Amino acid sequence: MPGLFITLEGPEGAGKSTQLARLAARLAGRGVPHVVTREPGGTPLGMRVREVLLDPELSIEPLPELLLYSASRAQLVREVIRPALERGKVVVCDRYADSSAAYQGFGRGLDGAFLEALTREVTGGLTPDLTVLLDLDPALGLSRVAARGQPDRLERADLGFHARVRKGFLTLAARDPERFLVLDGARDADALAEDIWRAVAERLG
Repeated sequence: MPGLFITLEGPEGAGKSTQLARLAARLAGRGVPHVVTREPGGTPLGMRVREVLLDPELSIEPLPELLLYSASRAQLVREVIRPALERGKVVVCDRYADSSAAYQGFGRGLDGAFLEALTREVTGGLTPDLTVLLDLDPALGLSRVAARGQPDRLERADLGFHARVRKGFLTLAARDPERFLVLDGARDADALAEDIWRAVAERLG
């Protein structure tokens, strides 16, 4: 498709929201048509699903958790991401299918082959052109989350779970180095923003 699909991934507290906002501002400043969205969310259905998935008072089994994320993703791809790409826009998404692979696959232990097959069906095979992975030690990330207050359901999971998630992200990046840009999330935010913009600018041509 004529557009450019960029995703930001990483463990909790890695700074994705900060970098997404900076990238969006950079694109806007240069007059690049773009859409910013997130998972779960980005559509009315997705926002309802988000409320359920992040509710700290709910206990959700791994498979229903994956299916809820997948429902939100399917709606987002069809309603927002694919139409924007077809119009030649840059789409910047806070989390995408790699999060399910890391959280529900590596973190929760769901079968990888099943997860990949479901993801292909849900997304229609739509893969990001660039995935920025902000890597961070989970202990540091969770301390950042705690400082913000009111952790959500996923943020309240134990350190072992978050360590598996981090390992999952790094494993995914190692499998697809052409797509992934792995950056140290503990670095200065300005320096990270420059590295991200450089990679985006290269793909914009």
